[in-house]
Amino acid sequence: MNIQDELITRNQEFAAGFDSANLPILPKLRTVVLTCGDARVDPAHILGLELGDAVVIRNNGGRVTRAAIEEIATLSFLVSVMTEGREQAFNVILMQHTQCGAQRLSNPDLQDALLKKLGIDVSEYAITDQESDLFADIKRLAVAPEVPDAITVSALLYDVATGTAHEIAPAASLGAIRAEVSVSQTAVRG
Repeated sequence: MNIQDELITRNQEFAAGFDSANLPILPKLRTVVLTCGDARVDPAHILGLELGDAVVIRNNGGRVTRAAIEEIATLSFLVSVMTEGREQAFNVILMQHTQCGAQRLSNPDLQDALLKKLGIDVSEYAITDQESDLFADIKRLAVAPEVPDAITVSALLYDVATGTAHEIAPAASLGAIRAEVSVSQTAVRG
């Protein structure tokens, strides 16, 4: 049996007991989890998410890339349209993890090879230190004008050795974070 057949068999077992046809399109927890694509890092298992609880976006390293910003902004716009402007806010949880393969992207030789071979510059999204990278990603969201102030953002670091998710940054509105960034930038200029 090949992998595709195995997965179809698993899906048939899932579908046999499926009773979630009436889930609303908007996630119950009004949450988006941005995390790494690593197979050891499944937010449904780690955070106890059920079908319909949250939107999950995955990429290399769980970084706030330009594409992730566009996804979050688009989701925000869709929520606003679907609720006729009554809802715009939701939670964004940034979740990186220990022993991440994307840490290899911080190697300048690998960065050069990727740029030469594929034309992809990963230098801005390479993981060097998860805590500081998570704070940098929060700031990256905060300076993205297309992402509304009403969105809250927080950060977790998942330890693949213990199964524990540690809070790195508590939930805060992007509006409040933007105000802090603006004040700190003004202080640096002044």
